[in-house]
Amino acid sequence: MNIPVLPAFVTLTAALAYQGSMFAVAIARSHHKVKAPATNGPEEFERVLRIQQNTLEQMMFFLPVFWLAALSSNTSAASLIGFIWIGARIAYGVGYWKDAKLRAPGFGISLLASALLLVMAVFGLLN
Repeated sequence: MNIPVLPAFVTLTAALAYQGSMFAVAIARSHHKVKAPATNGPEEFERVLRIQQNTLEQMMFFLPVFWLAALSSNTSAASLIGFIWIGARIAYGVGYWKDAKLRAPGFGISLLASALLLVMAVFGLLN
C-alpha cells in the first residue's frame, strides 16, 4: 500500500489535536465535578466541551475535502492548508478556553482553510 506520507501526517496530527480536546473534556469533567452524561455545568466546563464538539463537527467536513484536495490537486499545498487548519483549531481551542470572545480568529481561519480545500478538491476533480 502506498499512502501519501504528508497528507497522512496531517490526518494523524488532526486526530491527535482532537484527542487532546477529548482529554481536556475529561479533565474538565473531573475538575468541575460534571458527571457523564451531563453536558452542562459551569461555563468553564461548557467552553471546553464546545471546543471538543465543534472540532469534531469541523473535522467531518475537513477530512474528506482535505483528502480529495490532496489526491486530486496539489498534495503539498493541500497539506500546508491542512496544517494551517490544525493550527487554527488549536488557536480556536486556546482562545475559547480563555474566553468565548477569543474563539473567532481560530474559527475563521479554520473555516477559510476548509473552504480553500473544498475549492481545490472541486477543481482537482473537474480537471
